[in-house]
Amino acid sequence: MVLSNQAAKELEDSAYNYASQAIRMDSQGSYGAAISYYQRAIATLIKLAQLYPDYKLNRMYLERAAAYQERVKALQAARGVTPAADQAAGDVSSAAPMQSTRSVETLKASFDELVMKEKPDVKWEEVIGLDDAKRAIKESIIFPVKRPDLFPLGWPRGMLLYGPPGCGKTMLAAAAASEIEGYFITVDAASIMSKWLGEAEKNVSKLFNYARKLLEDNGPVMIFIDELDSLLGTRSQEVGGEIRVRNQFLKEMDGIIDKGKTIQLYVIGATNKPWSLDSPFLRRFQKRIYVPLPDLKARLEMFKLYTAPLKLDASVDLNQLAKLTEGYSGSDIRDICQSVQLRVVSELFDSGAAVDKNSQTREIKMQDFREVLRFRRPSVSPEMLRAFISWTENFKAL
Repeated sequence: MVLSNQAAKELEDSAYNYASQAIRMDSQGSYGAAISYYQRAIATLIKLAQLYPDYKLNRMYLERAAAYQERVKALQAARGVTPAADQAAGDVSSAAPMQSTRSVETLKASFDELVMKEKPDVKWEEVIGLDDAKRAIKESIIFPVKRPDLFPLGWPRGMLLYGPPGCGKTMLAAAAASEIEGYFITVDAASIMSKWLGEAEKNVSKLFNYARKLLEDNGPVMIFIDELDSLLGTRSQEVGGEIRVRNQFLKEMDGIIDKGKTIQLYVIGATNKPWSLDSPFLRRFQKRIYVPLPDLKARLEMFKLYTAPLKLDASVDLNQLAKLTEGYSGSDIRDICQSVQLRVVSELFDSGAAVDKNSQTREIKMQDFREVLRFRRPSVSPEMLRAFISWTENFKAL
């Protein structure tokens, strides 16, 4: 079976992007954010297996979901979070899709598991490019934390990061939290609405009370809400629970903005669909910052970063690769470098040489990159870019 369906392709891409983000956050010590992304990768892989039960790669997807689930359990145990009693009962790798879903859902059952608190270790230099976005965040968060006396009119406490997927919105927020040595609370808005509907109003209140408690005890706090459009987007039809949770969020945001000029509690929302946000909520995000695709200089720096651990032949021209990848996102470029490495590793295994533990891959050549680029197109369409540019012209607020 070949997945020709666009929806299936989007699920595959989403699962891959979530897993990549999870692994990156995990390696950087941002374990709360890593757990959130692992959970989303698991849920997406299970959904894919349910929708396309005859797809030949389903077993591999379920095995990956099982591996991510084990990592989530390990991270939760290290953070003192006790998983639900029945969580270990399901085996994602061998279960049928419907059974796997029940096993996965237990991972997203509690407030403590959905709301991740940490002090991230992400440096500004790890966020490549995005100078305008960095500047806006520094002016709104970092400068007021360091010299609040210079801001007699106060400062913005609601910030919206919007732009194509895979361009560094989460990294920007984590770097800001690291700079001010504040707590970084990560929340997945889609999970709030899907899992908490019925209790969502209470749990949104609990989220903000939790942040205020951290503020009293430990200094600056940032609440990072990913996929904000899932929570605050325009809907043609709404049930009562959705209306109440959105009103509760609006109330909490007003409380942060109105209560004094010196409170160091920030709400940063991220979305790939800013045009779907309701205008009343949009006004609560005083800063609206476009996080665009990387420019030529940024793409070059990304290739330098991602190829640093690889064995490159002298034929590899990183400047040329940066030019060839106009329109690609940061995550696209990382994936290209990973695909090239997989290419030479596969050659080693196919030749049978990999049985020798001392064997090594050949050097990567420019032609390897060209071959990968032949079959890998940008994940962001020109139509989507035009939509972001149009929305930015009307609503940006740096």
